[in-house]
Amino acid sequence: MKIPPYLQKGDTVAIVATARKIDEAPLKPAIALLKSWGLNVVLGNTIGKDNNHQLAGADWQRATDFQQMLDNPSVKAIWCAKGGYGTARMIDRVDFNNFKLHPKWIVGFSDATVLHSHINNMDIATIHGIMCVSVLHATAAAKETLHKALFGEPLQYTVAAHPFNKTGTATGILVGGNLSVLYSIIGSPSEVDMTGKILFIEDLDEYLYHIDRMMMNLKRNGYFKNVKGIIIGEMSDMNDNDIPWGHNALEIIKDITKDYNIPICFNFPAGHIHDNRALVMGKEITLEVRENATQIVFK
Repeated sequence: MKIPPYLQKGDTVAIVATARKIDEAPLKPAIALLKSWGLNVVLGNTIGKDNNHQLAGADWQRATDFQQMLDNPSVKAIWCAKGGYGTARMIDRVDFNNFKLHPKWIVGFSDATVLHSHINNMDIATIHGIMCVSVLHATAAAKETLHKALFGEPLQYTVAAHPFNKTGTATGILVGGNLSVLYSIIGSPSEVDMTGKILFIEDLDEYLYHIDRMMMNLKRNGYFKNVKGIIIGEMSDMNDNDIPWGHNALEIIKDITKDYNIPICFNFPAGHIHDNRALVMGKEITLEVRENATQIVFK
């Protein structure tokens, strides 16, 4: 696995919109944060673009903006401004050949799961962490762990035990992201081979039966049979029908994964929450789920 060069003071970070549109004003806290870390900032042409309904420009415009930042040697990291939906519409327009030779950090979560999976398939690491638009309300820990991931400082977590946890220890490459996005890219060139990996999932604002449907799809595609462990992030703001599904999101996940003899950690602080801790996707980790706590150490 290739690890992009860690950032140093004076490096430049590009902010682009690969999905929904956004103006510059909501990005000011993110820009201020990067500058406080001694970094320079450049905004992509998609910032402030409003010519395609929800999206930050047409597919070719978002792909072109992303491509320019990928190929610009002075840009050392690309930070997604906002999620929503749209990255899957532009990803196949991007030429990653130069990026494979000269990788740089790609940062984001949610819809950016397309980028994580696509790039992890190239054996290049990425960072699952807060978006630019998240900075205003992000916890100090969310910002601090992003800094650690970008600058190559040691990264590890100890989280409280959850009653649904399955104890055990596993070492493997961390992959995954948003459950809905992972579900949507199955069968595409962006899908990751889960064999021997440790899978992270989180989601937001889904109907509970959708969670069941997506988890069953992952199961039927061999994900849980092939992985070495699973980390469940926040399953936030779930919805239900007039006739209740009967189980919450964590109960659904627990039931569908119960037959697999692998360590499973529930309620890891990552996802659509203010305390969205950074995870280096595509990097080897050790996952140790104990009775009293879970520890995750990045190699």
